[in-house]
Parts: sequence; structure tokens; C-alpha cells
Amino acid sequence: MKYIISAAVSGLILGLGLVVSGMVDPVKVIGFLDLFGNWDPTLAFVMGGGLCVYLPIYHLVVKPRGKTLFDEPCQLPNNSIIDIKLIIGSVLFGLGWGLSGICPGPALVNLSGGQTGILAFVLSMLLGMILTNRFSK
Repeated sequence: MKYIISAAVSGLILGLGLVVSGMVDPVKVIGFLDLFGNWDPTLAFVMGGGLCVYLPIYHLVVKPRGKTLFDEPCQLPNNSIIDIKLIIGSVLFGLGWGLSGICPGPALVNLSGGQTGILAFVLSMLLGMILTNRFSK
């Protein structure tokens, strides 16, 4: 039960941060991706702010302990190989993000708005995850 509560609180904080920062607005995200037009750097400041909060916590608490707050072992990735699967996945993620202006986190937050376009995006994202999981085995 504590894991569910922890995940719910973390998700609510993330969602609230995305709404307050305006990062759930696809126009804002597309403005960030428009490097050679009317570039909007605010998304970089939101990401940088998140890193400024998390990096000290990670290096001072999480990494030395090697355990979560619930004393579970951290499952940190140890693969640093850049292979074709990583490249193809990155390209597909970038294409979806660039075409729609929606990233998975903001898409889940935007579900509360009841827009059919957002629902179609999230369902397509879930279908892609299921198919990838099924075919990658």
C-alpha cells in the first residue's frame, strides 16, 4: 500500500508541476522544439529546475545508500551501450513528440481535459508499448 501512495503522491506532484509550468500545452512544447523559428526556452528551464532539485538528492542520498526510501534495492541501469534499438526508439519517441507536441507525462495530465486527441495519443502510446514489449522478446 505504501508503494501505491508513494506513486500517487509523486504523480500528483509531477502533474501539478507540469500544469503550473505550462508544459501540458503542446504549443509551448512545439515552441521549444522550434530551434530555427520562434524558439521558446522555458521548457529547458523547467527541466533544469527539476535536475537542480534531484541531482543533489541522488548523489547525496540515493546513490550512497543504494536503496529507496522504503529500503528496497535501487535498480539503476548499468548498460551504457548505444545500440540500434536505442537509436530507433529515440527517433520514434522524438518523432511522436515533435509531431504532436505531447510528451507521455503531460499527455497523462491532459487526459483530465477529456480531449479526444489526447485520448487517442495515450491509447496509441499504450498500444506501442504493448507491441514493443511483445515483439522485443
